[in-house]
Amino acid sequence: MTEPSTPAFLLVLTTTDTADKADTLARAAVEARLAACAQINGPVTSVYRWDGAVETAREWQVFLKTTQERYAALESWLLQTHDYETPEIIATPVTRGSAAYLGWLAEETAE
Repeated sequence: MTEPSTPAFLLVLTTTDTADKADTLARAAVEARLAACAQINGPVTSVYRWDGAVETAREWQVFLKTTQERYAALESWLLQTHDYETPEIIATPVTRGSAAYLGWLAEETAE
């Protein structure tokens, strides 16, 4: 007999240029069950190369907690919703976590 597989969990990072936009992205992703939870951190200073020039910008980070099963839908939604031409979307696997929290995360992102 095989045991049921445990969903893979991800922490997805994106950034935006205002606190209001960060709040809108966070709230909408949770309302759509694309993420169980979102945390906003900022402002942070980002230094990056864009169109051949080094830029510095004030940004807000949005950390979205989701499952591997919901990642494609979350990424697609972010690409459609985000106002950046090339938004930062980085997913990091969650390798461990409390069973109760990960169970809640799975429930809250179920379609």
